[in-house]
Amino acid sequence: MADAKESYQPSASTVRARFVLELAAGMGASEEQPFREPEVRLKAQRVSGGPFLLSASSTLDGLTRVVGGELDMAFLNPSAALAVAHRGTGSAFKTPQPVRAITVLPSRDQCLFAVRSETGFTHVEDIGRARYPLKLSLRGLDQHWLHFMLDDIFAAAGFSLADIVSWGGEIRKEGHIPNPGTARFDSLINGEVDGIFDEGVHGWADAMVPAGMTVLHLREDTVARLEAIGYRRDYLLKSRYPTLPEDVLTLDFSGWPVFVRDDADDDLVRHICAGLEARREMIPWEGGGPLPLDRMCRDVPEAPLGVPLHPAAERFWTAGGYL
Repeated sequence: MADAKESYQPSASTVRARFVLELAAGMGASEEQPFREPEVRLKAQRVSGGPFLLSASSTLDGLTRVVGGELDMAFLNPSAALAVAHRGTGSAFKTPQPVRAITVLPSRDQCLFAVRSETGFTHVEDIGRARYPLKLSLRGLDQHWLHFMLDDIFAAAGFSLADIVSWGGEIRKEGHIPNPGTARFDSLINGEVDGIFDEGVHGWADAMVPAGMTVLHLREDTVARLEAIGYRRDYLLKSRYPTLPEDVLTLDFSGWPVFVRDDADDDLVRHICAGLEARREMIPWEGGGPLPLDRMCRDVPEAPLGVPLHPAAERFWTAGGYL
């Protein structure tokens, strides 16, 4: 039983839920009078004069609720998504969104596009050039950033999901990460779909090539266009995934930024930071030990800081020696 406990890795949703629960506990236990009593809700409607509302959601819906004043704090994965929102670029936004980061929960990840090898493709751009009627499996949750990210990738590559459908293809939104043994993984192996786009690559990247799939590259000019709107380049490294024939140029999917509106009250933000500091040993993350706060307010690979820190957060982390 001890070995099972030591090998247990909480899911991303569990980490986020524990994060906000412990943060609420840390704020509530403060010797100072809390700015407002914290309350944890996955989906919340603001009540005038109500509590400080924290959300464990990491979808675009959470960002919309923060910007609209229905939530005070939420997550958004990856960090690049918050950067795109802050700039007001890409398919999801028409104008810059008023958001600032408090911290970034470390999570090292990339996105991955795999297709059946018989397509003959080596790059994502080949799909558009061939006008290929791809049957594509995507994440089931509509508000997941993967959907907006894929729209941006295809636009930078010169085609769209609508084009794929017009060429006779099919888009399926179903399930979660396509790890081996899941229905999504099996649908690719048995030919029900031709391709999968997703993240959480540590669980399935090494299974693609042995299963007869090709992991697609992005071309340099496509990545440059995506970088211009806020995304970050990254690589699926052969040294990390030995079944790959070579390193694969792709996009970063790292980091869970914790964010507020840019006009969030300084005292409220200070209490959030203090709550995290007080409960750092109780909050799980992908690594071992307490939260590495000194790496959560800098721009590092596992916790990219794609938007400015809220000024009160920057002052707190600087005063504490984390910056």
